[in-house]
Amino acid sequence: MRLRSIRLTPYLFIAPFFAVFGAFGLYPLIYALQLSFMHWRGGSQARWVGFDNYLFLLTNSDFWASLGNSAVMWLLIVPIQLVAGLGGAVLLADAKLRLRGLFRVAFIAPFVTPIVAMAQVWIVVFDQDYGLVNYLLNLVGLPDVGWLTSTAWSKPTLALLFLWKTTGFAIIILLAGLQAVPGGVYEAASLDGASRWRQFWSITVPLVRRSMAFLVVIQTLAVFQMFAEPHVVTEGGPYGSTTTAGLYLYEHITASDLGTGAANSFLLVLLVFGLSLVSVRMLRPKDGVS
Repeated sequence: MRLRSIRLTPYLFIAPFFAVFGAFGLYPLIYALQLSFMHWRGGSQARWVGFDNYLFLLTNSDFWASLGNSAVMWLLIVPIQLVAGLGGAVLLADAKLRLRGLFRVAFIAPFVTPIVAMAQVWIVVFDQDYGLVNYLLNLVGLPDVGWLTSTAWSKPTLALLFLWKTTGFAIIILLAGLQAVPGGVYEAASLDGASRWRQFWSITVPLVRRSMAFLVVIQTLAVFQMFAEPHVVTEGGPYGSTTTAGLYLYEHITASDLGTGAANSFLLVLLVFGLSLVSVRMLRPKDGVS
């Protein structure tokens, strides 16, 4: 009897976690999957439609346009953030750097600032008529630019806001990976006459590839879920040029087209899962590097 009580005790301790996960994680996921095969506009009776919601999305130009916008955002954000994050991590890992604590606060402050507040600042700074950026351009004789009102500049301007917001997070992830590299490796390389640049390419980059792969996966998820930035700053315009996949999904929800919205979310899950697998495979450490 006593032995049975001891065996049950660990399961009792972890039971609350599984209860919460089942109620707020697993059940909504299964319900959303069921909903993706139904036509339901909230107040009406739900009706089973099979794969119609998926077929509607896969043949809808707006759906593919939203994916294209997110793909362009990914290209504008993730590679730049990987380079900037690694550079910032190397800078902060240098024990000789003065005011290192101040730099750390400066890098992380945007990440902990509410995105809505940062988006409002972005609107003021990049306003075509009264914005600070166009004012500075006018001072040197350059014309106004429609940073938020032209299809050519709206995506780079939003990508810059996303970079400002999340590059501090990237630096934290890569700095953690960098600090796990044994200091003796660099000392040995210095004794062998390797330059700082050579140490960076031959030691730092290979040994932080796992952290880089993790960062790419996390930021791929974040970019394809990007919602607050286009919703607050451009409302998806001009002409739908900043309607990201996340914002397009939100439009289904606000239109009470819940079945199509659920199907849209599962298509995004499959897409991001595929992109994550490719990223991890490309950035996984080579044989002999751990």
